[in-house]
Amino acid sequence: MTKQIIHTNDAPQAIGTYSQAVRVNGGDTVYLSGQIGLNPVNMQMAEGIEAQIQQVFSNLKAVAKASGGDLNDIVKLNIFLTDLDNFALVNEIMASHFSQPYPARAAVGVKALPRGALVEMDAVMVL
Repeated sequence: MTKQIIHTNDAPQAIGTYSQAVRVNGGDTVYLSGQIGLNPVNMQMAEGIEAQIQQVFSNLKAVAKASGGDLNDIVKLNIFLTDLDNFALVNEIMASHFSQPYPARAAVGVKALPRGALVEMDAVMVL
């Protein structure tokens, strides 16, 4: 198995032992690591849930672009929320970033996320 590591300065640098994205065996499938609402310029968390959701989509978009695709190439999206009451807001904002048909998706309530984030998303993309 060969792995191509995807990296862009337009998304936050990894804050742990992971890559922003990985393409396997030179194929068309790309695995995007979880993104939280960090601004890639100053590595500061966006303030508030709406700003964090927007930043997460911007970060995913940057990594998708660096991989040769865009958000509409995502086939599976996982969403982690510290408060599931924000699920409707995620849906509303997601609709402005994706076109139909939408990707398969899971939304999970979690106790906590890195850096005190309110939302995190990871994805699988097929180019």
